[in-house]
Amino acid sequence: MAKQAKSKPKRKLKTYQTSLGFYDQAIAAPSMKAALEAWGASSNLFHQGVARETDDPDIVAATMAKPGVVLRRPVGSDGRFTESAELPTDLVENEARPGRKAKNPAKKPAKKPAKTAKKASREEDDAAARKAAAAFEKEERRREAERRKEEAARARARARRDKAVAAAEAALDKARREHDAKAEAIEAERAALDARAEAEQERWDKQRLKLEQAVRRAHQ
Repeated sequence: MAKQAKSKPKRKLKTYQTSLGFYDQAIAAPSMKAALEAWGASSNLFHQGVARETDDPDIVAATMAKPGVVLRRPVGSDGRFTESAELPTDLVENEARPGRKAKNPAKKPAKKPAKTAKKASREEDDAAARKAAAAFEKEERRREAERRKEEAARARARARRDKAVAAAEAALDKARREHDAKAEAIEAERAALDARAEAEQERWDKQRLKLEQAVRRAHQ
């Protein structure tokens, strides 16, 4: 019996956080590389010290609820991470007052995250992480199944097209052979008719000469 292929072990998701532009960003991903790709970072933010793994229960809960989705909040704030965050309040106020010098959000000290009264237990964290990892892998399997389905449909379409082309070419070849055979037969008939016409012309020329000579002798 063939050995059954071992199932690929699930990769546990982790929560990563960084600050880019006007927003703090967080994501649940299986690796730092995956997080950097999701953020669209052109350099390694972790090596630069501007990105890190976080175990803040509120941030972990938000990202694990939507694994693989980049969540944001205004930079330097301690609000909730969401898919669509508003611009920082300081930026909006400065834009509303043209004569006022804009504050530099990068220099504003980040507020420490508020401590939650109820922290999830280690078992609950592990269960949430496993659930998020399963959701992440389920979505990957769905995309892979959809890709295979599309490839199979394209293969069937190619097979139908190749079959139709082969049938059309076969019909064309058959019709060409029939035409060539008929054309050869017509040419043969034409050659036979030409030979008969030439023979008839020779016979007539000889007969006409004899009859003309007879007519001339009759007039003498």
